[in-house]
Amino acid sequence: MTTSAQTVIAPSRARTAAAGATVRRKQGFQHGGWFVAPFLALFALFVIWPLLRGFYLSFTDANISGDATSFVGLDNYREALDDPLVWESLGNSAYFTLLVVPCITVLAFLLAMLAHHIERGKWLWRLCFFAPFLLPSTVAANLWQWLFNPGTGMINFVFGGETPWLTDKSYAMLAVVVCTLWWTVGFSFLLYLAALQGIPAHLYEAAKLDGANAWHRMVHITLPMLRNITGLVLALQILASLQVFDQAVVMMDFLPGPEGSTRTFVQYTLEEGFTSYRVGYASAISIIFFVIIAAVALARMWLLRNREEGGR
Repeated sequence: MTTSAQTVIAPSRARTAAAGATVRRKQGFQHGGWFVAPFLALFALFVIWPLLRGFYLSFTDANISGDATSFVGLDNYREALDDPLVWESLGNSAYFTLLVVPCITVLAFLLAMLAHHIERGKWLWRLCFFAPFLLPSTVAANLWQWLFNPGTGMINFVFGGETPWLTDKSYAMLAVVVCTLWWTVGFSFLLYLAALQGIPAHLYEAAKLDGANAWHRMVHITLPMLRNITGLVLALQILASLQVFDQAVVMMDFLPGPEGSTRTFVQYTLEEGFTSYRVGYASAISIIFFVIIAAVALARMWLLRNREEGGR
């Protein structure tokens, strides 16, 4: 075959292969689309539509009674920015997040290290650390409400004294934090444990041959290898902690706590929507909260991308 003929045939084959690949992709999308269609339908029904509906209501004076609504523009947003309870509840949520996230990250890491290196009864330790996470939030909150009871609770009985854990604003949020740590640490513990099991054993063996002790192995091998999972744990815990609601409400008997010290942003939104019946105003607050959560998530993605680009 001459060179000129090969020159003509090669592009023809390339076009044929490209066309075949395009057909296969279209067929794959058509077949795969049927599998994801139920999820997309539910996602649109329960996530996209409520978000759009809430965004619309935030510009109205809608109420839960179903009376006729009128367009009020940005009045709800202006009121929210001037509402001291909005800032107070946001501050409570931020304070809770600042207490929970570092503690739960460190505690989950230490528990994972213990469960990973212990020789006897591994399954029992793992079960004990993870089991509380399987409890419903109301069960965990009611359990710790009883433990923190000033008169009959086990906490004051064991440590002595009569600390008003649930009735003093200085202790109420701390009680919610302790409950949250016990209840949710199992999830982060499981992530760390899985990551620890994925670290190659030969790295530790080589470090031992070089004379590295346990502390050096943890600092120079374990922690760097867990950097990505630590970032994931921090991101998930920040987003979850900002949305705290269940345990705070149940432990305080569906009240905002002493002097509003445990009223979170989500709780205040529900109070405005279902207690004060101001659906439009509650929608505006929820949209503001959505923007805050989205900003935190985007900041996490930006930091992760910059770190990956810097490590190249």
